[in-house]
Amino acid sequence: MSEPERHSGESITIMRVDPIYDTGVLVTCPVQEADGRLPDRHSAYHDNISPPLQWSNVPDVKAWALVVEDPDAPREEPFVHWMLWNVRGDIHSIPEGLGNNPQLVSPQGAIQGKNDMGGYGWFGPRPPAGHGVHRYYFQVFALNDWIEMGPDTPLNELLNALKARTLAKGEMMATYEAPTEQ
Repeated sequence: MSEPERHSGESITIMRVDPIYDTGVLVTCPVQEADGRLPDRHSAYHDNISPPLQWSNVPDVKAWALVVEDPDAPREEPFVHWMLWNVRGDIHSIPEGLGNNPQLVSPQGAIQGKNDMGGYGWFGPRPPAGHGVHRYYFQVFALNDWIEMGPDTPLNELLNALKARTLAKGEMMATYEAPTEQ
């Protein structure tokens, strides 16, 4: 019997942030399938377009941040699929198919950081073939202030900013598995 693939031993970002309020943020994806799977069009095996997301409101929120990580990646740390911050506090959803630009026109003022493939914005699920189902955590943070950091900010620096500004947090988990060859 072969040894199982090694997974990340590190915690995902949301586990490292203690919010000011006990209130949680409800995060949903209207296109997520009933079994939790993301549709193929959102994976890097297919169209690689960002999924739409919705989240509940929190009092006094000035801005929102989002981090998507895969803790099942065969590496030391979770794989970062998306970092987005400075979404205005009065916005409670993002549409499908945001561009992969560091500075977004819509939502206005939002910044996208680099994913672990080195590009800005969304990089969809692409677990290795035969590695089984991977979990993708969509982590949303309600912030009491803007994050004055540019798009080349690494996750560890964004994490420190989140620790200092998070009012409330929430997450949604989606799954994806590499397609089987026909």
